[in-house]
Amino acid sequence: MTGNDTIMLNGRSAKIGSKENLLEVIRSNGIDMPTFCYHSKLSVYGACRLCLVDIEGRGIVTSCTTNPESGMVVNTNTAEIRKIRKTTIELLLANHDISCPTCPKADVCQLLKLADRFGADPVRYRRRSEMVPIDASSPSLVRDPNKCILCGDCVRVCDEIQGIGVLDFAHRGGNSQVTSAFNQEMDSGECVNCGQCINVCPTGALVIKSEVDKVWAAIHDPSVLVVVQVAPAARTGITEIFGLSPGETSMGQVVAALKMMGVNRVYDTAFAADLTVIEEATEFLERFRTGERLPQFTSCCPAWVKFAEQHYPELLDNLSTCRSPQQMLGSLLKREVPKEADVTPDKVFVVSIM
Repeated sequence: MTGNDTIMLNGRSAKIGSKENLLEVIRSNGIDMPTFCYHSKLSVYGACRLCLVDIEGRGIVTSCTTNPESGMVVNTNTAEIRKIRKTTIELLLANHDISCPTCPKADVCQLLKLADRFGADPVRYRRRSEMVPIDASSPSLVRDPNKCILCGDCVRVCDEIQGIGVLDFAHRGGNSQVTSAFNQEMDSGECVNCGQCINVCPTGALVIKSEVDKVWAAIHDPSVLVVVQVAPAARTGITEIFGLSPGETSMGQVVAALKMMGVNRVYDTAFAADLTVIEEATEFLERFRTGERLPQFTSCCPAWVKFAEQHYPELLDNLSTCRSPQQMLGSLLKREVPKEADVTPDKVFVVSIM
């Protein structure tokens, strides 16, 4: 029997509560429902067709687009649903560049995990033969259309969360693709390099642009002094990646690891953050005294600065003239380290772990 606020989920009673869709009800009851295109902070899209459920009296529907109703009888894992999911994954794989061993997202790729989970091997469909050029023009990200599964997460986060709308769908049918306006390179459009599209992309279609090879080249060059600055957020993230308790300090291990790799010096970006606070406060007091260029906005985030340049140029005079903590410390290291180490500035290679 079900109550006024419950459904029958895989033979058990489950409360609906304040959940907005059936997918959230299912997940809140400990069921790992696969999906590509669903994100709780984005609009419902319902395109990937993986979150299918069988509702008694209705048939198979997508749970992300279905409102939960009291008395529903829902099954999330019938033989037919599993077959549909497996077929969907095979079709995605047939249209996907399978370069998993070298893909930057191999460890976190949702397509790879689901292919293994549903046994999508072998892929019974003909693979795509034409490869689309990779866009590596951006200083911060690489876009590989050959790995895109058309989930639309990047499109919606850029438009709905960031309010920029750099990416969107183009063409129809088998020619559909996610691209920028007029298919221009990312560095030529309105992208502010914020990285939110990378965060939501479930595959390797959008990844951080790696500069690891440049760093190793500098480390292996005996004439170069490699200096590293580590941001507070980065060392917290490193701590959690290696399974330590959230918030636990691991700076000692980070410094030791960097030194063993061949890095010469390690500094804390937090020092420059203090400089930024002092400089911005001093600048604000002067503006407040004269009543000019108020309100004052921070200039610490390059993505925000570029956003203002492109969308609100009339506010540029209101931005602080200070650099970001990372830029401040980078300039300071380039100026002071050569004096201490008796080398020329061009021989000081600054690495920022942000």
